Amino acid sequence: MPSFITRFAPSPTGLLHLGHAYSALLAYDAATTANGRFLLRIEDIDQTRCKPEFEQAIYEDLAWLGLSWEKPARRQSEHFADYDAALDILREKGVAYRCFKTRKEIADEITRAPHLSPDGPDGPPYVGTPLAALEERSLIAQGDAFAWRLSISAARNLLGAAFEQLAFTEEGAGPNGETGRITATPEIFGDPVIARKDSGTSYHLASVYDDATQGVTHVIRGQDLFHAAHLHTLIYALLGFPTPIYRCHKLITGENGKRLAKRDKSMTLRALRESGRHREDILTRLEISSR
Repeated sequence: MPSFITRFAPSPTGLLHLGHAYSALLAYDAATTANGRFLLRIEDIDQTRCKPEFEQAIYEDLAWLGLSWEKPARRQSEHFADYDAALDILREKGVAYRCFKTRKEIADEITRAPHLSPDGPDGPPYVGTPLAALEERSLIAQGDAFAWRLSISAARNLLGAAFEQLAFTEEGAGPNGETGRITATPEIFGDPVIARKDSGTSYHLASVYDDATQGVTHVIRGQDLFHAAHLHTLIYALLGFPTPIYRCHKLITGENGKRLAKRDKSMTLRALRESGRHREDILTRLEISSR
């Protein structure tokens, strides 16, 4: 098995832009240089926002950039049963619980507790507790919506001293220059949502499971996802998976200096292609050497 396996994992919720191109090209180049494998994964767990036409556009855009990948690409929507099984492992270990609070109730609770930070990597880092069995059964019988949360305190108790030793390697640099061996602090997420009653899994659980299942050794992605490694390192440990090496890269910005988003229509690869731009123009714009 190659010692270097990486992936590009877009969500088909819109057209790819220059920022996506930069990330995909870096991952592809890294795999090629290391004589490793480059995988494409379609992260389409959000069945409301993900569209087949955007998935098709991903294939077309990457091919236009000159990239090739192992086929077929893994589609997360075909693996909900796998994510359910991973969730069951966490439940059996006593580190996952049902949370019936709405986003508004959580926001109100944090407002009433000024000592809590209103900002975490995924929003307010809410910390809850499991309900009493009778109350939980009653809410389930009523059909109330809930989310599965990962209890950081339960995970800490389960892992013991190993929790404090959780760490990951960053070969690139985080938003504040973080690099090298980094102690993981998953508590910055509070008790994160790892699945929902109706929409299945979460990005965090699905991404960890897929990277482990696909044998990914290096995760190459933008600095906006740097903090996710803190939480993912814990999930890897709880599921008994090895932690990959991370390599964060800079974010591509528009002329206004702001990070590109899918709503930036003029910077999508399709728009650039239709305007007469060529692959070489993209490489020049991104300051990537032609291969």
